[in-house]
Amino acid sequence: MSTGPYPARLDGTLDPHLSRWLWLVKWFLVLPHLVLLAFLWIAVTVTTIVAGFAVLFTRRYPRDLFEFNLGVMRWTWRVAFYATSAFGTDTYPPFSLRPDASYPADFTVDYPSELSRGLVLVKWWLLALPQYLIVSIFAGGWGLGWQTGGGGGLIALLAVIGAVVLAVTGRYPTPIFDFVMGLNRWCFRVLAYAALMRDEYPPFRLDNGGTDPGHPAPDLGPAPTPTPLPVGSR
Repeated sequence: MSTGPYPARLDGTLDPHLSRWLWLVKWFLVLPHLVLLAFLWIAVTVTTIVAGFAVLFTRRYPRDLFEFNLGVMRWTWRVAFYATSAFGTDTYPPFSLRPDASYPADFTVDYPSELSRGLVLVKWWLLALPQYLIVSIFAGGWGLGWQTGGGGGLIALLAVIGAVVLAVTGRYPTPIFDFVMGLNRWCFRVLAYAALMRDEYPPFRLDNGGTDPGHPAPDLGPAPTPTPLPVGSR
């Protein structure tokens, strides 16, 4: 089990100027996304099976398949952050698999140099079963609702509570947002593990807040050398 930062990182920046009422129709606005994602997740199922056989014989996850699967997960998270799992932004999500630094939600997974042949046979069903039970409570079931948090679970409930508070007070409560982000982060770590993208077991912990703790600390460079005092200044 991973005890340090997990190599799948989920981020979201809360928009400080959210509309009080737009959240009521966001589910309708993202219908084109949901239709496309339904087909894309069928493709992800196929590519994950192909990648599993590749790992079994070569210990490597084909990079093109990895980037495609990650792109679908990233797209899914942007839609979820906008419409179902956080209501954290009013910026409409792009129809794109690629990273976009201008969008306030992102998901990324570090590409592994190699993966275990043995784990690929058991991690997605047997080893991940305890995680599935927890995630089903967080996200409310399986299928596309599982990935987007739109299945009526704890995530969707808390997101709606946050949106109702927003409608009444004009502000989305930060503690609810941070907690919802922790729940989503847990779910997407399990998703990356179940998709055979990492061998590290997802931790049983909540890392709350908009910024994933797995990001490396910024390099501040060497500490400045103190300037020596002139002779006789003391």
